[in-house]
Amino acid sequence: MKRTFFTLFLLIGGMALAGCVPLVAGTAAGVGGSGTYLYMQGELKTDYYYPFDKVWAACEKTIADMRGYDVEPNKDVGQGKIDAMIEDEKVHFSIKYKGKDVAGKDITTVGVRVGLMGNELSCKLVHDKLAENLIRN
Repeated sequence: MKRTFFTLFLLIGGMALAGCVPLVAGTAAGVGGSGTYLYMQGELKTDYYYPFDKVWAACEKTIADMRGYDVEPNKDVGQGKIDAMIEDEKVHFSIKYKGKDVAGKDITTVGVRVGLMGNELSCKLVHDKLAENLIRN
């Protein structure tokens, strides 16, 4: 068992260092998220099992809680984008309603980009705050 784990660890570690695999990391730890985050091209995305309007409100609250300014929301039917400045970094939220899953739960995807090129750790912190706000409301 240890040998298999070690081999798997080396294989995945080698591919990650070579940049061959999009990073999939993190868990939504019971917050109604899909449980996985996808970090690709500077944007960290995950699915939340909440209706679009509730996720939109949680994104706005997240920006307010993090003392965001120069907020520019752009909301359409079932999708929207919010740009804001948080701690002198440009933060971009993209929110899109995907529909319902087999059990009838709403699925809304949220992508977060911090900075021009993206910062995975900062994106993860924003998603964590967003998940907290979804639980509270």
